[in-house]
Amino acid sequence: MIRILKSATFAFAVSALSLSSAAAQEVTLRFQHFVSPKSANPTYFMQPWADKIERDSGGRIKVELYPFMQLGGKAPSQYDLIKDGVVDGGWVIPGYQPGRFPEAEAMEMPFMVPKNGEEASKAAWIFTQKHLMDDFADVHLITAHMHGPGIVHKKGAPISTIEDFSGVKLRGPSRAATLLLKKLGAEPIGMAVPAFPEALSKGVVDGGVITWEMSPSLKLDELTDSHTDVYGSKSLYNLYFIWAMNKDVYAGLPDDLKAVIDANSGFAAAALAGRAHDTGDLEGRELMAEAGNDIAQLSEDETNKIKALGDEVINEWIEEVTGKGLDGAALISDARAAVQVTEGTAAPIK
Repeated sequence: MIRILKSATFAFAVSALSLSSAAAQEVTLRFQHFVSPKSANPTYFMQPWADKIERDSGGRIKVELYPFMQLGGKAPSQYDLIKDGVVDGGWVIPGYQPGRFPEAEAMEMPFMVPKNGEEASKAAWIFTQKHLMDDFADVHLITAHMHGPGIVHKKGAPISTIEDFSGVKLRGPSRAATLLLKKLGAEPIGMAVPAFPEALSKGVVDGGVITWEMSPSLKLDELTDSHTDVYGSKSLYNLYFIWAMNKDVYAGLPDDLKAVIDANSGFAAAALAGRAHDTGDLEGRELMAEAGNDIAQLSEDETNKIKALGDEVINEWIEEVTGKGLDGAALISDARAAVQVTEGTAAPIK
């Protein structure tokens, strides 16, 4: 009897130890992105996010960040790499796969969002919750966000009139951006960001549209001569991003570790990501100016001419997606409504 009791006690102790070990399990999550680790989002969003996940989990979750697609694949395939479990999570530009996530394009329309990335990102999350959760149902969506203002960077003199776009070969990051560039008379070339510097150096493009914050890591101080923004508070173009992880990896976490991910998701994470871009924009613009490059802004009149063409892009997009069974007008209306909620809510970056 004593032997049986001892055996039962030992078995219980082993079981308790196993449960304790399971509760204290450590998880390593491999997240991948496609830019320099020194650029704004990895510096001011991804790494702080990873560090906070580790702190909040008591060290039980470690997030490893891999820049430049070091775990394999190309930037346009990032969504599927996450979905298929090739990586545990990462940064995705849905627009790199034109037509796959058409509803997300509403947020990317010309002059849709503020030049402030934090405010644009908050609006993106509001819009995402209403329209895009089903679109991204085969991954675990952590947050969605946008960057700061899209700037025209090019070799030679800055853009000063709408006519200056004529025949200029410009890199475009998304369908919405390339549609606008085409309306402006430019020759748009769709291209993921990692390919942009080489395309510039080899003369494949004369310039492109991208943010201030990406300029230093892409060496645009050396590869371009001028940088042109539009007049006013709205961005010429913007890009919609998601930060996501593999659905099965998330589902396999213990409930308390899922809670750590959840607590660092959604609206607050969107704001943090957008603010990261705003911080980088200030630094990037300053570095381009220090390099002696021309920093220019189009006049209100010239900007209004571009806005008119932007409205054409929006109207044609509404017609196109409505023909595919979506309510294009409602998507644009809801995108604008989300922006109205968040515009003016960001505190200045010191």
